[in-house]
Amino acid sequence: MDYEVPHDLKYTPTHEWVRIKGDLAIVGITDYAQHQLGDIVYIEFPNIGTSFEKGKSAGEIESVKAIEDFFMPLSGKITEINEKIVDNPELVNKSPYKDGWMLKVKITKFAEVNQLLSVEAYKELIEKED
Repeated sequence: MDYEVPHDLKYTPTHEWVRIKGDLAIVGITDYAQHQLGDIVYIEFPNIGTSFEKGKSAGEIESVKAIEDFFMPLSGKITEINEKIVDNPELVNKSPYKDGWMLKVKITKFAEVNQLLSVEAYKELIEKED
C-alpha cells in the first residue's frame, strides 16, 4: 500500500512525525500508523506544561482495533494539544499531517532532532513492516 510520507517532516521508528519550527515541534502520528490502528475513537492527552523525555509515552490512542501508546519523539514540554481532535479523533485518520496533529512541544534537547528518521529511512522502515 502507498502511504503518504511528506518530505518536510522527520519521523520516529514508532510512527510519529515531527515538524520543527524554531524551538517548537509539532507532533502527530503517521499515515501508516493511522492505517494500522483503524478508526480512531479516543485520544488521551497529557496535561499542558508536562515535560517528557524522548521515547516516553505521552498518551494513548484508542481505535476500534487496539489501544496504543503515543511516544514522545523528542524531549520537551507540552505547550499545546490539538483541541479539535479531542471531540473529533477521526481527524487523525482523515488528515494525519494537517488537521490531525496532536501536540506542540517546546524542545529541550536539540541534539535529539538529529536522531529522527529522514523520509527515506522511514519509507524503508514501513516497507519492511508492511
